[in-house]
Amino acid sequence: MPASPRTARVINDRLALDHLLREGPLTAARLKELTGLSRPTVADLVDRLTGAGLIRIVGESGADRRGPNARLYGLVAERAHLAALDVRTSGLALVVTDLLGTPLAEARLPIDGALGTVPAVERAVSLLDATLAEVGVDELQSVCVGAPGLVDPATGELRDSTGLPGWHRRLVRALQGHRSARVLVENETNLAAVAERRHGAAQDHDTFVLLWLGHGVGAAVVLDGTLRRGTGGGAGEIGFLPVPLTSSLPSATDCGGGFHSLAGAAAVHELARRHGIPVTRARDDADGREEPASATAVRAAFEAGTAGELFLDELADRVALGAAAVAAVLDPGCVVLAGETGEAGGEALAARVGKRLAALSPLRTDVRPTRLGGTAVLTGALLTAQEDARDAVFPAAS
Repeated sequence: MPASPRTARVINDRLALDHLLREGPLTAARLKELTGLSRPTVADLVDRLTGAGLIRIVGESGADRRGPNARLYGLVAERAHLAALDVRTSGLALVVTDLLGTPLAEARLPIDGALGTVPAVERAVSLLDATLAEVGVDELQSVCVGAPGLVDPATGELRDSTGLPGWHRRLVRALQGHRSARVLVENETNLAAVAERRHGAAQDHDTFVLLWLGHGVGAAVVLDGTLRRGTGGGAGEIGFLPVPLTSSLPSATDCGGGFHSLAGAAAVHELARRHGIPVTRARDDADGREEPASATAVRAAFEAGTAGELFLDELADRVALGAAAVAAVLDPGCVVLAGETGEAGGEALAARVGKRLAALSPLRTDVRPTRLGGTAVLTGALLTAQEDARDAVFPAAS
């Protein structure tokens, strides 16, 4: 059954708006090329979207062009405002942007572990309010919170997890409806994968796995361009993966004895100590949050000569075990090493892991270091908020 004229208009409008969001200002002629629509149809939708306050003329394509097609049309960026939060155990970072994702203000807040749940939530919400006031924004269309832990795919809520601060869950609840915002929450590793696919190391792969190596370990699975969360939100809980080289097996409540026991921050720090790598103290990252001792150890290893080389080799042996399990089950073709430890190891660690993985698995798997590093979670949260706002602001066919 053919679409009604009204439905066809809505579909065409949405198609044009999507191109403008992803590619920036475009001429009517370029919109015609991208959408495959006729010149009169494009002219009609440009007039309609301009009248609706969704797009406007933002410039011209060049002095050699003449007529209406030389005009550049762009989205009205201030039509909606977004916020993205990267929430960790020791604090948070946030950014406020317009609909196009242009940063308007950023802020960071360290939170002492001894601070109670209610004061921690109050400080986080106050920081958001102060940041919005700084740029004169009163309402938010969408907010995305990236946090460690499992997110229930049925309810969209962050699950209560042993070892994670209680203020994480309370913060998500406190933000619901705050400043009129719609709030989404997603696991930090999943958001890092979203960012690496759009702007980072996996731009050329529709299927890949991101291994998060930080305080804990985890994985994000992207298959055929879709992020896979699993029925209970636990896809990628690779810390519980039983592996050799451990003295016990993990349980339903404890990942000790699993891959976490080989590649988690504490295990990597202990490995460095055994190799004589000097790790004096964990340093603060760019957001003022404490870097895992594992990342500090990896950085120190690059200055430790032979001992550092041996440490990196053994660390690569360990990481390759997790990567080999992932490759055997999913055959992703690409594994991205992310998280603080993956970022610290960079290309040197990725090359070592890739060499060992090739010896363990018959499946060809490219191992790459993160390209976005510490910005990956916040970038992924912003992309998710932007996608949600697009669905709310742009016309939809009924």
